[in-house]
Amino acid sequence: MSLIVRSKIKQACEGMNVAGSVADALENKVQELLKGAVERARANKRKTVMPQDI
Repeated sequence: MSLIVRSKIKQACEGMNVAGSVADALENKVQELLKGAVERARANKRKTVMPQDI
C-alpha cells in the first residue's frame, strides 16, 4: 500500500522537475517513521500512535 501520492509531490515542489524515484524514497522514509512510531507507542503500552511517537 502506497501512502505517497506522486501528483502531490510535484505540486509541493513548485515548478521543479521531480525524479520518479523521489516517490519511492519518500515512501521508504515514511514507512520507517511509522514503524518507529508504532514501536514507541507499543513500548508505552498504547494502541494509539500519537504525534510525539514520530
